[in-house]
Amino acid sequence: MMVSDYLAVVVLILGAIFFLAGTLGLLRFPDVYTRLHALTKADNVGLGLIVIGLGITSESLVVAGKLLLIWLLVLLAGASVSYLIARAALHKGIRLWKR
Repeated sequence: MMVSDYLAVVVLILGAIFFLAGTLGLLRFPDVYTRLHALTKADNVGLGLIVIGLGITSESLVVAGKLLLIWLLVLLAGASVSYLIARAALHKGIRLWKR
């Protein structure tokens, strides 16, 4: 194995850890707004790290570019959907969590 392969494995594992952190935030946080925040932030970073890890091992720049484009589209979709969910929760009267 080459050094780039080891680097890719490390970055992929870090991406998986961020996905796990987002999932734990979804399960543990008290209200819809904090759950959305945890899920979108951690999953966007996790997917970015996975795209970087896969880009390191890709055989061409075209494949790496396609991976980057997919990540950017997921970023836009995640932000849009999170906004719509938070807006619907606010209009439905779901309040912020307070101690």
